[in-house]
Amino acid sequence: MDYQVGDIVKLKKAHPCGSQEWEILRVGADFRLKCTGCGRQVMLARRLVEKNTRGLRKNA
Repeated sequence: MDYQVGDIVKLKKAHPCGSQEWEILRVGADFRLKCTGCGRQVMLARRLVEKNTRGLRKNA
């Protein structure tokens, strides 16, 4: 998949706040993701994001 900054990615497991959607803030070897529910930011390895992605919504 082609990930871009600003895209919304739906991950397999929900965040404790209940949201499954994350906004991509940084792309590289690691991804910085921001929860669309509570605003928490996390860094995840590219491999984990690609493995756990269930959907990708492009932000045009």
